[in-house]
Amino acid sequence: MRSLFRTLERATLRDIALVCVADALVGASFGAISVSGGLPLWVPIALSVLVFAGGSQFAAVGVVLSGGGALAAVATGLVLNARLLPFGFTVADVLDGPWWRRLLGAQLLTDETAAFALQQNEPRRRRAVYWLCGTALFVIWNVSVVLGALAGGLIGDTDALGLDAAFPAVLLALVLPSLADRRTRTAALAGAVVAVAATPFVPAGLPVLLALVGLLFAGRPVAGEAAVVRSSADGERAVNGEKEAVR
Repeated sequence: MRSLFRTLERATLRDIALVCVADALVGASFGAISVSGGLPLWVPIALSVLVFAGGSQFAAVGVVLSGGGALAAVATGLVLNARLLPFGFTVADVLDGPWWRRLLGAQLLTDETAAFALQQNEPRRRRAVYWLCGTALFVIWNVSVVLGALAGGLIGDTDALGLDAAFPAVLLALVLPSLADRRTRTAALAGAVVAVAATPFVPAGLPVLLALVGLLFAGRPVAGEAAVVRSSADGERAVNGEKEAVR
């Protein structure tokens, strides 16, 4: 674990800690909503360990508490979690080793772990941030769900406390620096418009998948950007060549 901290930058560790704090608030809210709504204590705890996907857990519990059946709750959770499939392709390189390690790593796949891993360029740093973020979130989420479930009716109306807004607010703060790039900003805006427009007409979870349409509006790098990337790569190769020559 100490080597993981040495591999990652302090800013990355800070961002992971912020997401963990937001997850703790949302997890406590999920546990409290589930138990105060009439579900047994073991239901939110089992969902958190086996599913480990906040959005899907909230959606499934919402279906059940509104009178829906178990099959409808499972289908809703699967639709919402379908977005993790392309995420798995993009971070597949961090899951190496025996089958049981890859299976455990797949369980830790969330929006946050994928986002932090994709920010890293070096394979070693990608693996480090993925496992550190995933493990920390898994532990914090499950502990907070247990505490929230035990509190149950003591919390009362969790929406009134604003706990449901903490998680998206932190994610928005992490995403904002990436929007400085014009192509990223265009893709994000187009995807947001598509998702918002589709929300009233499609089941929960599908708007997130439809937002991927925004990637079509990202476009290709302009000539100047491509030239900068090529010159940077050439410069890096030249520096590496000089280092090898010195050796």
